[in-house]
Amino acid sequence: MNKSYFFENSNLISHNLRRLRKDRKLSQEALAAQMQLLGVDINQRLISKIERNERFVKDFEFVCFCRVLKVTEKELLSDFYETYGK
Repeated sequence: MNKSYFFENSNLISHNLRRLRKDRKLSQEALAAQMQLLGVDINQRLISKIERNERFVKDFEFVCFCRVLKVTEKELLSDFYETYGK
């Protein structure tokens, strides 16, 4: 399988996803349940892999994470913008 990485990262949101989830006092299980309500087939184990930067994030998952966490796409990607500019 051909994999693509950005400076050895599987995704750009791992740290912010974990921080925002904890700020909102959501467990990984609760976040997965909220995502499932939006039609995203994801579970706690996959959330953990995303937060550990071991799994790619699909575009529809990204948008749904933003909806559940009530943040903009730019906020979820803020680490990228701070590091690599606007």
